[in-house]
Amino acid sequence: MLVTTPAIVISALKYGEADLIVKAYTYSDGLKTYMLKGVLKSKKGKFKASQFQLLTQLEIVANHRNQGKMEYLKDAKVLHTYTSLHTNMVKGAMLMFLAEVLKNAIREEETNPQLFNYLENSLMWLDLHDKIANFHLLFLLNLTRYLGFYPDSASKELPYFNLLDGVFEMNSINNYCIEGQNITILRQLLGINFDALNEVKLNQQSRSNFLNMLLLYYELHIEGFKKPKSLAVLNEIFS
Repeated sequence: MLVTTPAIVISALKYGEADLIVKAYTYSDGLKTYMLKGVLKSKKGKFKASQFQLLTQLEIVANHRNQGKMEYLKDAKVLHTYTSLHTNMVKGAMLMFLAEVLKNAIREEETNPQLFNYLENSLMWLDLHDKIANFHLLFLLNLTRYLGFYPDSASKELPYFNLLDGVFEMNSINNYCIEGQNITILRQLLGINFDALNEVKLNQQSRSNFLNMLLLYYELHIEGFKKPKSLAVLNEIFS
């Protein structure tokens, strides 16, 4: 079926001498993988490799057979031209990290308009703002809402947060109950939007500790989720 849809590039892997295998999260059909023949060598072809930089927002025309195999693009154009995401070194490191998380976390080949809109709007916010040191923390926390394991904040005044069940507890009932500074930061981030991030003051160590806790939360709730290799680069940028 021929589909025209917005799409966000999750990864682009060189294949052979001139081909690209592109994973994209589409508005119409969720996660899709496309084979782009000759894109790395052809100067006159329909596609340019620069169109498929990480988390670029595109409008694509594709033939979706929906058989769990690679699909083929017929056309693609950049839908939103970023002003800083691909030129700012700090934002570039964050993009690499976020794209790797999304590649590990999103598996569904089905439409999820709420998730797509969240990704689209979050990336636009990141592109237009400069104070972004805590962006990835709130991005990952809010992403869990669309992946099905957002923390239950009904009893957030309780002293422990149970990573395994995603709830606040009166007592520590397993090895995955957190307390202390991490739970304080969690309370600060629950329910806020990106514009409120300036009110959350963290140093490098507390930011790193909370991020590691979030990644453990993902590991516990997404089968096969792996800690991103780009984490070291991100930590270096914000050290």
